[in-house]
Amino acid sequence: MILIADSGSSKTDWRGIQQDGSVSQFRTVGFNPYYQSKQDMIAGLNVPPLLAVKQVVKEVHFYGAGCTSESNQESVRQAINTLYPEARVFVDHDLLASARATCGHDAGIACILGTGSNSGDYDGERIIQSRPSPGYLLGDEGGGSYIGKHFLQDFIYDDMPAGIREAVMDAYNLSIFDIQDNVYKKPFPNRYMAGFCTFITQHKSDPYCYQLIYRGFKDFFHRHVMRYENYQKKPVNFVGSIAFYNHDVLRKVGEDLHIQIKTIIETPIAGLTLYHQKKI
Repeated sequence: MILIADSGSSKTDWRGIQQDGSVSQFRTVGFNPYYQSKQDMIAGLNVPPLLAVKQVVKEVHFYGAGCTSESNQESVRQAINTLYPEARVFVDHDLLASARATCGHDAGIACILGTGSNSGDYDGERIIQSRPSPGYLLGDEGGGSYIGKHFLQDFIYDDMPAGIREAVMDAYNLSIFDIQDNVYKKPFPNRYMAGFCTFITQHKSDPYCYQLIYRGFKDFFHRHVMRYENYQKKPVNFVGSIAFYNHDVLRKVGEDLHIQIKTIIETPIAGLTLYHQKKI
């Protein structure tokens, strides 16, 4: 069996490809070596779906957030080899997964808008240039944590419409103390902040929520897409739940900035599965 993983900060989609081409699927928590130790990742891998196939896994292809540097790739590789010591393990960045899933063998700009954000200029085979991706404290423009952070700031400073404020308090029983506790004391504050994007998306018919998403996407285009050479001549493709469930806003921002947006999908795992099936 070959295991394929597409991992973000919030979740990991897995596909198992048997020798006969049949495919199984399951989901686990997300992994990011910037925020988790090797031991944390090992603990997250020790779950029933992954343990059940322990004896038959021959290869693991792991595409993950934060897997850019060799040291982070090695940390993930070691964690996976702890569970599958006999398997060949390949670790690469989730940006390559997004490019393979949306561009195939054609050149284009591949972008991720999920809990975090990232982008890369793809020549049809590899990422030839990418923008810095400093994480939720210093970047992640247009991602869920970025939009959620600004939403929570507006809540704290009472800079949002009264109706939206009341609705979010009813939905989450939200208070300033709860926000501070989750952001400063509990693990994965990026996931916490991104979690409010469900509410924001559900209320994007309200001008305040719409503009919150719009500004986040516009910041992403300015910081990322518009920094690539000849960006206006290249198709721009997106992967991630924030892009997918707000595709109407995303395409509007692209239209206003004269950027050609092509494909928007929620997850690259289906495209990656097809890619690896052809190699069996």
